[in-house]
Amino acid sequence: MPQTVHLNKGFNLPLIGKAHLEEHKIKQPDSFAVKPSNFKGLVQPKLLVSVGENVKSGSPLFYDKGSEDVLFVSPVSGEITEIIRGERRKIIEIRILSDKKIEYEDFKKYSKAEIYNITKAQALATLTSSGIWPSIIQRPFGVVANPLDEPSAIYISAFDSSPCAPDMAYIMRGKEEVFQLGIEVLNKLVNGNIHLNLDSTEIPSVFSGIEHVETHKFSGPHPAGNVGVQIHHIKPIGKNDKVWTIDPLSVARIGTLFFEGIYDASKVVAITGSEVIHPHYVKTYSGACLDKLLEDNVTDTNVRYISGNVLTGENVGVRGYLGHFDNQVSVIPEGDKEEFLGWMLPSFKKLSFHRAFGLLSFLNPKKEKVLDTNTNGEQRNFTISGTFEKILPMDILPTYLFKSIISNDYDEMEALGIYEVIEEDVALCEYIDVSKNDIQAILRKGIELIRNS
Repeated sequence: MPQTVHLNKGFNLPLIGKAHLEEHKIKQPDSFAVKPSNFKGLVQPKLLVSVGENVKSGSPLFYDKGSEDVLFVSPVSGEITEIIRGERRKIIEIRILSDKKIEYEDFKKYSKAEIYNITKAQALATLTSSGIWPSIIQRPFGVVANPLDEPSAIYISAFDSSPCAPDMAYIMRGKEEVFQLGIEVLNKLVNGNIHLNLDSTEIPSVFSGIEHVETHKFSGPHPAGNVGVQIHHIKPIGKNDKVWTIDPLSVARIGTLFFEGIYDASKVVAITGSEVIHPHYVKTYSGACLDKLLEDNVTDTNVRYISGNVLTGENVGVRGYLGHFDNQVSVIPEGDKEEFLGWMLPSFKKLSFHRAFGLLSFLNPKKEKVLDTNTNGEQRNFTISGTFEKILPMDILPTYLFKSIISNDYDEMEALGIYEVIEEDVALCEYIDVSKNDIQAILRKGIELIRNS
């Protein structure tokens, strides 16, 4: 039996709008998009398609100059309708008008016996050409893994502890077989163990019988479900270490790719947030436009549409697109209204880690609340309060890490633990920061400085 790691530090945001465990059928969006910005560490994406060209699910759209063997592919079949570019012709989005019925590129099929005996070279060739490889992320730095590397371990977090998080067991239901096959393929690539990390409260049936993995259980508030926090408590990452992480759905996609010979970009997405009339799950594909996912299911027009959760997600708007790694859409009120007396007015409805904002909220901390996007203050000088250390369940000093990044002190960044964290691990620090700094952007700046030094 795996031992349980108990985490005491952290903070749960009890938001109204967690999705009920029911799936609603929807009319699929007409428009889908692939965004290179979803994938950290790209050097220079190079297009392989042009406007008007027809593609299938699994057809290559672009590759990166830093690793030309790794292809980024279309999640659906249809016509390339638009390529959105930014400054210096940087690729922002590749938009696809989808077919009514998805057609797939054909990849080589393997029997179950062949999958168990597949070679590393065969596994790498199929993964890099099919579009699944970009879902494998390297730590440190949180960038797309290099297929030439051999990681010392692969880590999979089988639960999500973020606000209104989707139920991973519900998303993965019925995928036990392909998940196991995906594990077998990944075992050909790693010089060590695959670590499957589970919520201590209950082990879902989809993960209970998985073989050839080392299981761990975690308990505690958010960010207990973050794979970076889990790695820290299993085996912390050092300067010269290389480990990979991958989400459970991508593992199942690997199994489907080898067993059925197709790139299956379908996913079950949680529609969450206080401004959603009926929070539930819908089935769609990666990169879906949010309009059809939310049609007739939002209470107001003055809301923020977030691909992902409220801590780390991206504000994309109702005509924006679902991120590649996101299994959740969050809809919350815009915080653009002035409040009488602001934070000084005692209230049961507000939430604060410091107990200074919403003076009465701490009396019932588990009561679900409606929170908007108001930061309740403006950016100011960096304040050392010691609260970051109270909320991050890792043996590092986040306050001094952020200060070392701001001052471009490379040695201090390394000494203070920059190899162990990416943006999602410090999102709670940003939420409770009294100085209102963009902590996640600061951390990414430091990661890029170290990575490119």
